[in-house]
Amino acid sequence: MRLSEQIEARAHQLGFDVFGWTPVTSYPLDRYRAWLDQGFHGTMGYLAGEDAIAKRGDLSRILPAVRAVITVGSNYHTRPLPAALDNDPARGVIASYAWGDDYHDVLVPRLRELAAFIEDTTGQPVANRAYVDTGPTLERAIAAQASNGFIGKNTHLIHPDWGSWLFLGELLIGCDLEHAPAGVAQSPAARGTCGRCTRCLDACPTGALVAPYVLDARRCISYLTIELKDPIPPDLRPLLGNRVFGCDICQEVCPWNKRFAQPAQEPHFQPRSDSMAPRLLDLMALDDEAFRRRFRASPVKRAKRRGLLRSVAVALGNWGDPAAVPVLASALNDTEPLIRGHAAWALGRTGPGASRQALREALETESDVWVRTELAAALRTR
Repeated sequence: MRLSEQIEARAHQLGFDVFGWTPVTSYPLDRYRAWLDQGFHGTMGYLAGEDAIAKRGDLSRILPAVRAVITVGSNYHTRPLPAALDNDPARGVIASYAWGDDYHDVLVPRLRELAAFIEDTTGQPVANRAYVDTGPTLERAIAAQASNGFIGKNTHLIHPDWGSWLFLGELLIGCDLEHAPAGVAQSPAARGTCGRCTRCLDACPTGALVAPYVLDARRCISYLTIELKDPIPPDLRPLLGNRVFGCDICQEVCPWNKRFAQPAQEPHFQPRSDSMAPRLLDLMALDDEAFRRRFRASPVKRAKRRGLLRSVAVALGNWGDPAAVPVLASALNDTEPLIRGHAAWALGRTGPGASRQALREALETESDVWVRTELAAALRTR
């Protein structure tokens, strides 16, 4: 077996569903810079630093000895969200990639095991660097170059045999593999296209897909509920519905996924108890310790308590049921201004009487300027 075939066999033994590799080249950055110039990265400043941009174009700035990139994908799609949960406004929908264990903790060690296998097989030290969506790389472009699929209009990498429900990883290695792979134009995994389909663009509630292959992260529900650390813009809050951590809509409607998605077998990615769409009232009542305990080793911990409860408050406001008034009124006393302000917005949309009284009392003692603005606006909506 050639070295690349041995590495591929080991990658599948380690649990990776998709494997590819490509010799290192330079990567054009014109489209990436244009995307940044339009501000579509929002507050994710780490994407726009000149050093980070330069590394995306030249991987030798990350690993000077790099000669090839191994790309892998792991299927995480265990099942569709049951309709009874998806259509219940009293529940907060969580993106399916976060139903199980944190994929970084699962996949990065496996990539390191793969690197150790390469060293054992070649009988020499091999410089390497492993990333699972945390490094300054154009991971989807590299995966497409390695014939692992094509980039769809929803900006996801789509593999014809697996769809887009894939965690992607890269292993930069400081050794040559024996020959270049078939190439994007010839690979069955890269020949697919979206054709004239625009279902993902049409289905996005916030209009984040501003054009085919172009995502304005500032409007993306995943960005708003995870990456954004500031208040969610008021005009976008009603559009979030009951999605409190991430969003799967542009993948759920994709014909490639509807036709080819396969159930993930990886035990780590199976849904934890009540992880798909927990009750909003239960989430809103979480204190710091309860949050840490509930989401230990889960991707949801990335949002932190303040970020998750901010989104939960928005979902409660969109639900608009008076049953939420007590927990939202209690949240007006939370130590986090971000939570207090969004709870105020939600109370402005939830029930008469008790909610108005809670808003007035909070306004009398609130010292944060932004929260006071939210309180006053909420009172004006009643």
